[in-house]
Formats: sequence, C-alpha cells, structure tokens
Amino acid sequence: MCPRGCASSTQDEPERLIVMAHTFDPGYASEPFRSLCRSYPGPSVYPPADFRVEWGPIFHRGRLDGSARVLVLGQDPGPSENVARRILVGKAGHRVQGFLVKLGVTSSYVMLNAFLYSVYGQDGAERHRHDAAIAVYRERWFDALLVDTKVEAVVAFGSLADDAFRRWKATPAGQGVHLAYEHVKHPTSPRSTTGLQDMLAEWNAALQRLAPAIEHQDVSRDLVLYGDDFVRTDLAPIPERDLPPGLPSWMRSAEAWADRGDEADLELRRATLVVTVPPAARRWPG
Repeated sequence: MCPRGCASSTQDEPERLIVMAHTFDPGYASEPFRSLCRSYPGPSVYPPADFRVEWGPIFHRGRLDGSARVLVLGQDPGPSENVARRILVGKAGHRVQGFLVKLGVTSSYVMLNAFLYSVYGQDGAERHRHDAAIAVYRERWFDALLVDTKVEAVVAFGSLADDAFRRWKATPAGQGVHLAYEHVKHPTSPRSTTGLQDMLAEWNAALQRLAPAIEHQDVSRDLVLYGDDFVRTDLAPIPERDLPPGLPSWMRSAEAWADRGDEADLELRRATLVVTVPPAARRWPG
C-alpha cells in the first residue's frame, strides 16, 4: 500500500478520457423553421400509394441561420436520407457537394427536395409533379429561404426540382426575388458513359454562369471544370456539421450503406431498411 502522503501510482489513476469536439446541425429551433417542422403535410397530401410516408419527412440539409448563399434543390429522399434525417448524404450528395466546392461554397448553402417523402414506384413522382397541395407547404420553405435573404443563386438538380422552383417563381413572393438560377441533370441520372459526359458538360456550362453570381465565396478559388468523368477531387465529403449530433462518420460517406433489402415480398420490402456498416468503418477486434 502507498503510505499516507505519497503520490498515487499511475496505475491507480482513472484513465483519462479523450474527448473529441464534434460539430453538428442544431436542428429547427428558430422560426419559421420550428413552425414548419411542427406542421408538415402527411398522408392526406402525400398519398401512401405513391410516397413512403411511413418513413417520415426529410426536411433539409445545410444552413438555416441566414448565412446561405446558394439554395440547392433535389428530388426526393433515398434510403440513406431516411436514416440520417438529412437530404443528399449519399453518392449524389458527394457529387453535389463537389459542385458547390468548385464555386467556393463550402458551408454557405442550404438544400431542399421537391418532395418531402421518398417516392414509391416509378410513376409516383410524375403523378404529383404539378400537385398544388404539395406545393403549398414546399413554397413556405422557399419563402423562408429566398425572400429578403442572402441567397445569391439557386441550382435545381433534376426536372422535378426545376418544376418546383419555377412554380414558386410564378407566385407573388417568387416574382419579387431576382437571383441566378440553373437547372441541371440530377447527379445520379446518367446510365451510360455518354450520359455522364453529357451531364458533366451541362454542369460545366452551369458553373461558368453561376461563378460570377456568387459574390461571397466561403473559399476564394479559381473555377476548375469537370472532365469526361468524375475524379477524386470532383467529390467532396458531407460535413459533420450538416447532420444531427451523434451520427457515425460512415453515414457521411459515399458508400451504399442503406438499401431497401431484396425481399420478394413487396409489403416486407417496403417496410424494411437494411443498414450495413461499410467494411472500412468496421474497427472492432477481429
């Protein structure tokens, strides 16, 4: 035993905790976003025959504190978004993130989807492309993010996103807002090498028109255009600060870590999300 007054040995000292500082999305505490999240449409507006309302709404990703300079519009949430509770966090998210980085926008952005819920079935989106009931709530978000704000440009990825923005632009509030706008193909739309090359050429043209409109970059940089295919430097990780606190880092990766499963039973498949930790993130012994 250690005599009274002697120093305790290091073996008797409790192990010091190493605590890392993490950033995270603070959520929807401020208005008008608090009210938007308290009163969102459900199955009466989004029919369960066409939307996966059982997995809940996914509202946004990015800044809601008034600092956003670019609004990104997507289409509808996928399996990974249903788990992470933020939009554009998978492969498409990394491509969109890289697009923004090319504009020098690394933080000052906000993202919305045309649809609050995942589309079910191939025709579900088309049946509701011009749905007025869906537009009512969506346009409250547009009003909050684009009327008397710092946003300098809007980029719509996909035709559904384009329709959503153009519908809002025709409203009295939208007619009073003047900013740069680009509609480009959705980042996961290409099904062939030629399709990918066409998409990247379209993205390059949009970047060259957008760059002069972004007067307040987060990072000052020269515009570097895409080639015929994505390279590593064209992609950018999803920042930790964009997601709710406590989500593991692999949920921000481009790995396909969530899917609907392969059950032949359509009822069970719809009720299932399969989440798998990517091999690179499996750090347990053995």
